[in-house]
Amino acid sequence: MSQTVVPVFNVLIRTHHITSRKKVAKLVKATDKYACYVLLRSGGSPGIIYCEGDEEGVKSWVSTVQKLRYKDYQLVSRPNTLVLEKMDAKERPERGHLHEVVAVKEFGARMESLGIWEWWRHAMGYTP
Repeated sequence: MSQTVVPVFNVLIRTHHITSRKKVAKLVKATDKYACYVLLRSGGSPGIIYCEGDEEGVKSWVSTVQKLRYKDYQLVSRPNTLVLEKMDAKERPERGHLHEVVAVKEFGARMESLGIWEWWRHAMGYTP
């Protein structure tokens, strides 16, 4: 019996800032509803959101974020198939959970542990 492998998709969003707890609560609900893993940098500028999951879940989740009308909303990396940079980062985080960090440095460290450090740096405009 063969198993179907469903590709993992990811997306990166940048905003001016993420401070509204009401909007974060809506993101938490959408994260659970669409079975995504979400990492959120909140509290100051810039606001950064990473999301991964199946294609439909990620696209629906992004639609939810767009409806929240964040200031300076930028879809810096459109939903696309996840490409790992490190072979030892195969284990993906648990879906249906939103995690918050307060520092860009901590966000970057999480991206590195997920095996997508260079992808994140490029999407953020830190590297050409």
